[in-house]
Amino acid sequence: MKTTGRAGRPKASSRETLAEAACELFLEQGYESTSIAEITQRAGVSRSSFFNYFASKSDVLWSGLDARIAEASDALDVLDRDASDADVRLILLTAVREFAPDPLALALRNVAAMGLEDELPRDAGVRQARLAAAIAQAARTSGIDEIRADILGAAHAAAVLSSLRVWAEQGAGRAAPENVLRDALDLIGDLRWSR
Repeated sequence: MKTTGRAGRPKASSRETLAEAACELFLEQGYESTSIAEITQRAGVSRSSFFNYFASKSDVLWSGLDARIAEASDALDVLDRDASDADVRLILLTAVREFAPDPLALALRNVAAMGLEDELPRDAGVRQARLAAAIAQAARTSGIDEIRADILGAAHAAAVLSSLRVWAEQGAGRAAPENVLRDALDLIGDLRWSR
């Protein structure tokens, strides 16, 4: 009997297989002690396959959120002078909607076990700054002054990253991350989007 198709893992599952292998190794031996070669060996794929999906070892953890931040930044970029607090909040809530437990959620819940005490806060800061800049630019576009725009950007971005951390620590999958973010955004209170 003749078979058709390629041998080996289906291409669609290679990303997930690599992420799963990486997370297993991070839990077993720590993030710093795990090499890309070990990840690819565990996943049963080539080193070049790893780089087809991830730019770095850190990207295994962050690629899902990075894609969501990029989408949110694009949506924020098209807001105009009539943008409101509700518009910004909807974009941010959409960014975390249906955020399923993934390598980042596992890492946030297992920071010490994976040896990510230094790496994770540093990488989270990069994502928070990226999102804060996009929010602040949308605020400036809507006519909000520079300092208030920067503060709004920082506060809203902190709400997003903090809510994802809390959601993961409480057991990702128990509650919807957008509910945790909605509560976090409500804490911003007086920092409403206004000119």
